[in-house]
Parts: sequence; structure tokens; C-alpha cells
Amino acid sequence: MASRLRSISKQISAFRARAEVATGNALDWAFLRGSLVQSGLTPYETLLSGDPMSLRYYPPPYEDRIPLSNGETMPVQRKRHAVPLVLVPPLGVTTESFDLMPHRSLARFFAARGYHVYMIDWGIPERRHATLRLKDYSIDMFSEAIAEVRKHSGVEEVSLMGWCMGGLLSLMYAGGSGDTKIRNLITIASPIDFRSSGIPAMLGRIIQKPAELVRRYTPLRVQDLNPISMQMPGWVTTLGFKLTDPIGSVTTYWNLAKRLADREFVESHSTTADYLDHMLVYPVGVLQDMFVHALIDNQFADGIMSLGDIDADLSTIKADYLAYAGSTDHIVPIDVASKSAELVGSESSEFRVAPGGHMGVILGSKAAHEVWEPCAQWLDSRSDIAGVENKQEKPSAAARTVRRMQSRHRAEDPTL
Repeated sequence: MASRLRSISKQISAFRARAEVATGNALDWAFLRGSLVQSGLTPYETLLSGDPMSLRYYPPPYEDRIPLSNGETMPVQRKRHAVPLVLVPPLGVTTESFDLMPHRSLARFFAARGYHVYMIDWGIPERRHATLRLKDYSIDMFSEAIAEVRKHSGVEEVSLMGWCMGGLLSLMYAGGSGDTKIRNLITIASPIDFRSSGIPAMLGRIIQKPAELVRRYTPLRVQDLNPISMQMPGWVTTLGFKLTDPIGSVTTYWNLAKRLADREFVESHSTTADYLDHMLVYPVGVLQDMFVHALIDNQFADGIMSLGDIDADLSTIKADYLAYAGSTDHIVPIDVASKSAELVGSESSEFRVAPGGHMGVILGSKAAHEVWEPCAQWLDSRSDIAGVENKQEKPSAAARTVRRMQSRHRAEDPTL
């Protein structure tokens, strides 16, 4: 009897402790939610500041090992690959896409895997940016960013890695800029064939016939409409994304309520929710181009995309190419993304499917094992240049940045 009472007492104490933790987490979530958000914590240096585009450089982590989302740790490689890696996020989201949390940071992962990591930050579009077109991003800004990467790294060849529209912009740049120094190109969940299936195909089928009638019988052209008069706030992007999975958008809060006593889960939920709640507006000029050339004309399915006075031709891409799609992606299903591997002119071209939806395939808890590490292994043998160290008479700006940031970190942390 006494032992049973002690057991009940322990259970009550454990329940009380969990209730106290859950209450504290609930209060933080309700009133101090910013303290739970863990995004954008990886150190970086801004190399280029434009309007709206800027460029970041992520040096290797200071730690000897970094945590991964599965609870394991990964050693930090101090030897750098010669060919720099440029991460290209989509429009419509913040740069936290690739630095969501310390243990789920694509930028930090590849910096730890021995790469000079750069990230294009497309900035926060405002009303004055409404007239920007696909060419402005995929050719003009992209070219400016790549030129700075080459200057900073001291290496001409680069690797590109883009998610969703970031991959599409990378393909446009590679196929339309005439840049022959792109060694490797990776796209993840990037839409190519807008007629095959999923949400893009559904939208395309809805608007195709009306669009054809408008073209045939009226002088109205979407491209001629004033973009500034149609600019929308960023919450429209957030709403549109959540409407692709309305049930999931609701049940995520039920999961939060059930796991309020788990601080790590509450931080993860709060960080992801903050990321989704702060999506960015798309410049209307970009939407006009995508509406006409992708949804209506489905140009990229034929391997060519019109970018103002030039065409992005995928058959001219000679870089080694790797494409991924998420197995449960309803926004960019497998057959919407897969055709890119057939259209590029690369001698080495491969398409793979990984677990996850549109976000999960690149940001989810399994992404490091299922996508990041395989991509790193694929890049490893393609990212070295024989004797590149001996070709440089003095250390590159990237090497100097690493030393400078390490010195600054040691000054801030005297225990190192």
C-alpha cells in the first residue's frame, strides 16, 4: 500500500512538473513569442547591398561539430572545396528558408561540409519594386551576385542550389545569361511543366481557355497592365500557401497544444509559424511574367522561357545537373519537377525523389539525411579544382573573411 501511494505521489509530482513547464511555454508562446523563434542565427557577412537584392557569405562554423535535426551531430570540415556554392531561395519568402533553426540550417550544414557558402537575399519587395520582372531577378541581379561571388572567392566556377522558384531562377540564369562557368546546378521542388498535375496544372487548366479567348478577341494583355496598381501585401502570399493545406494549417495548432510541455517542439513550431506568417509579396511584374509564360503558355515545358528581349534556353546548360522533388509535394508534384532533367543539355543529369512535401523536402526534419547530405556527396567530387590553391598569389577574400570572423568570435568569447 505504501509503495502504491509513493508511486501515485511520483506521478502527481511528474504531472505537476509537466503542467508547470507547459504553462510557462504557453505564456511564452502567447506573450513572448519572439523569444521562441530560432531562425536566422547562423553568422554571416553581407558582401553586397542593393535594392532589393543583397549577397551573404557564411563562413565555416566555429564549433568542431554541429547538431542535426535527428539528434546526431556532424563534424565541421576545415578544408574548403574550391568551387563555391551559391544558395538561391525563392521569391515570396525570407532568407530564413535556408537558416530556419541551428539544427535545420541548410547554410550552416554546407558551411560545415567544407563549402564556401553564399546566399542571394532577394530582399523585401516594396511597392516601388512592383515593376520588377523575371529578367531583373534571373539575369540582372543574379549576374551581379555571381560576379561578387567570383570576386570574393577568387574562383571563376560556381555551383548553384535553388529551392522552388529559386531553382527556376537558377535555370533561367544558367540558360539565359551565357555564363559558361557554372560547374554544378541543383534544383529542389522547382516547377517546370505547369500542365502535368497538381496545383499549377489545375490553375493552368482553369485559365487557359479564357486566356485564349481574351488574346483572340480583345486587345487586353496582362503584360500591359500597370503593376504598381495591382501590388498586394505579403499576407496574401501567406494565405495562399496555407490554403494549399487548410487542414494541416489548423491541426498544427492542435499538435502544439498536445506538446506544450516539450520546449524544443514549442520552439520549432513557433519558428516555423513565424516563418510562414512573414512571407513576402511577389512583385507584380514577376507574377505577370509567370502568369503568361508559365501558366498560360507553359514555355518551360518546352525548354525555353521568354525573359524580355532574351530567351532562357535549358538546352544550353552544360553544368552537371541534379533535380529533386518531394514525394508528397502537392504544390510542385513529381511530374511537374521531373522534366527539367530531360531538357537541360548537361552530360550528367539526374532526377531524384525524396520524402516530404513542398517545404518538408528542403526544410523538414528528414531533409538533412534525405536531401542535404546526398547533395553534398554529389557535389564533393565535382567541387575541387586541381592546384587551385597554388594559382592564387594571395589568400582570397573568402579566406580573409573566415579569419576575420574567427578573430571577432574569439574576442567575444574568451574561453576559446
